[in-house]
Amino acid sequence: MKYEDYVYELDELKDKAPKLFGVATGTKLDEMFFKVEYDPNQDRYVKKPLGGIPYLSVMNVTGVPDTGKSLLAEQFALTQAGLGYKVLFVTVESPAEFLYTALKERSKALGLDFNQIEENMIVIDASQETELRENMKAFLDTMAYAIKKKNTTIVTIDSITGLYEHKEVMARQIVRRVFNFLKKWKQTALLVSQKRSSQGMETAEAAGGLAVAHILDGTIVLEKKLITTRFDVSTYGLPLGSVLRLLRIDGCRLAPHKSETFVFEITDTGLIDIKMPLSEFIKRRGGV
Repeated sequence: MKYEDYVYELDELKDKAPKLFGVATGTKLDEMFFKVEYDPNQDRYVKKPLGGIPYLSVMNVTGVPDTGKSLLAEQFALTQAGLGYKVLFVTVESPAEFLYTALKERSKALGLDFNQIEENMIVIDASQETELRENMKAFLDTMAYAIKKKNTTIVTIDSITGLYEHKEVMARQIVRRVFNFLKKWKQTALLVSQKRSSQGMETAEAAGGLAVAHILDGTIVLEKKLITTRFDVSTYGLPLGSVLRLLRIDGCRLAPHKSETFVFEITDTGLIDIKMPLSEFIKRRGGV
């Protein structure tokens, strides 16, 4: 080990530092990350939407089942492939043939040419191959092969939790290796992580503890609120038994972002449609 390889004068990093711009997700998340720039016309600093998640970020998407995590990952992958970028989709939960059907239907809803999607996307199916899920070297080597084959710049993994099933004590080590790999290969990525039933819906914690949230560049938390009491009805202005879906950016080390909780819907065609801040939703519904 050469210590001098890891010590830099600050100005030596200038040429290595990535530019700050957004990578579109196809949702209103693109308006929720921003940068602050000086505007000479106004003689002050102003917020400007980034246009997506930060370039070269590795973001965590977490939530309990049926909150829309996979749908968000798919929408991001399809949006990028539709824009002409090369995408690697790693499916750890659903067999690839089922992913194909889901992506095809979702591309129709987004108004995309699926022929272009097929040209720009490559898939790794780790759902049925134990070796890929249990052997981290084999997993990363397979990802490296796919990235080089297609020259990808975008990665989605659904889900990272599937790589440490029944061995959550290793979650931090596994997530760190995947994170470092994606940084080395200069990929912008969304990694889906699953919550245990005992973990609060509103927190960034997932299976494996806070390892995912701490190591990755930021977390997008999805949750659903079931309207079960008269207080809920009064607060949210929704009927008993309905579901209120919520989204929040729970920190991002690479760019500023809106911190309030937003209401979103999953459309009949399976798209994520972010509506408005929860406070505005309650005000419009006449809640308390």
